Amino acid sequence: MKRRTLLTGAAAATALPRSFAIAQTDRSRTLRFVPQANLTLLDPIFTTALVTINHGWAIYDTLFGVNTAQEVKPQMAEGYTLSDDGRTYTIKLREGLKFHNGEPVRAQDCVPSLQRWCARETIAQTVAKYVESWSARDDRTIEVKMTRKLPIFIDAIAKGGATVPFIMPEHIAKTDPFKQVTETIGSGPFKFVKDQFVPGSSVVYERNANYVPRQEKAEWTSGGKVVHFDRVEWKVIPDSATASAALQAGEIDWYEQVQADLIPLLRKDPNITIGSANPTGFNGILRFNHLHPPFNNVAIRRAVMMAVDQTDYMASITGNDPSAFKVCRAVLPCGTPYGRELGVAAMPGNLENARTALKAAGYNGEKVVIINPTDFVTIGPMGDVTYDLLRKLGMNVEIVETDWGTVTQRRASKETIEKGGWSILHTWAPSVVIGDPVQQWFARGLGQTGWFGWYQDDETEQHSRDWLLAETQPARDAAADAFQKRAFENVPFVPIGQFQIRTAYRKQLTGQIEATGAYFWNIRRS
Repeated sequence: MKRRTLLTGAAAATALPRSFAIAQTDRSRTLRFVPQANLTLLDPIFTTALVTINHGWAIYDTLFGVNTAQEVKPQMAEGYTLSDDGRTYTIKLREGLKFHNGEPVRAQDCVPSLQRWCARETIAQTVAKYVESWSARDDRTIEVKMTRKLPIFIDAIAKGGATVPFIMPEHIAKTDPFKQVTETIGSGPFKFVKDQFVPGSSVVYERNANYVPRQEKAEWTSGGKVVHFDRVEWKVIPDSATASAALQAGEIDWYEQVQADLIPLLRKDPNITIGSANPTGFNGILRFNHLHPPFNNVAIRRAVMMAVDQTDYMASITGNDPSAFKVCRAVLPCGTPYGRELGVAAMPGNLENARTALKAAGYNGEKVVIINPTDFVTIGPMGDVTYDLLRKLGMNVEIVETDWGTVTQRRASKETIEKGGWSILHTWAPSVVIGDPVQQWFARGLGQTGWFGWYQDDETEQHSRDWLLAETQPARDAAADAFQKRAFENVPFVPIGQFQIRTAYRKQLTGQIEATGAYFWNIRRS
């Protein structure tokens, strides 16, 4: 099957016109954005860092997306069919799809893109176990045969998880999934301007003139990704006060994640709108490294969890605004279908009892290294709280503070702390992407192929499979509860509360889609 030009005839006629008036200035056609952290990794399959995923949303596209109701909608795909036995999915690409280098998007590009994603993403690793074969029947037709019925398959490739199944050209998609790609060629609404990329300072994207949006209304990750700006410039500003001042002065248009204590000031500015970075909420995570002492000892992990008071963490992130957080002692987030607080007994927040438990666990002064970002306003405070907590417990603890990019690189190390490894890190995840026993990657027991920290537990994985393959809702509920109970027994991580992150933008901007990431389509300047 040879590459061929697909953007012809009716497909070309669907391309939307440029929306800019001739009289507009260059500044009016440029959207200036301050991201949550520095962009250091450009491969959204290699890393789970949300700043890299946001980069991915700008330049790549997906076969399916979801709307506000979390319903699956075709995106690059026209749609799909399922065989009578429920085991063969046939996905048809829509016409007019082109990569940034002018080549058409083919099924032969999509198959290795999905396979590479499956090697890294938690939910995808589970789905891939039930795939008998992936194939490209022709340039526009993808066929996936399953070993058994698996209704979650289309949901998985539509919603993704910690990473997103972005489609890349075949030669890039065949890159070893445990190595970063060296080219940034997508088919999405923007092109990455490589020669203007200055790590730690700026990132530039230009409108992709060949992108053919869908005609439906844009919702979450689905619908018409219509671009109203010629250029998007990311300005990396680590200092929150400086970023807020730039927003007030009109030097930037959008500040992705605002430090909580600056929100009252920005609310007073009539030219600024305060929004939600994700309406579903975020869930704080205290993650252990399970490979090395002291946290390869489950009793020590339990002792730390026993001492955690979620309100301390939430107050540090939200500026003690009770409307912006809630205590949630659950592994599957509160507010999701399976989010039951089964960890109340395991998380009493009792420091004295925790000290006693730590001593009984055999802790003998082993050093603990917390890696913590100084430039990530909704993660850095968690590390400070944990450092203080572990000192009160009597642990030998050090906090290593760097930028977020360095944290994301160091967390991949499986070495001991003496050789550059780590003991504890903190992060968060949106409720919508960790709401079931397959997608909750922090609790999955996948070991060496799992999320950083490399927790391994066969019983956890059995509960995950039971949920995945359950044929009734009561069976799914039982499997989800068993999955959570096991997590509170074995402590792959400690949940440290559920909260909202505020975003802020100039009131001239309209059309923002508040969802799981920063999306640059549908936004316009009034």
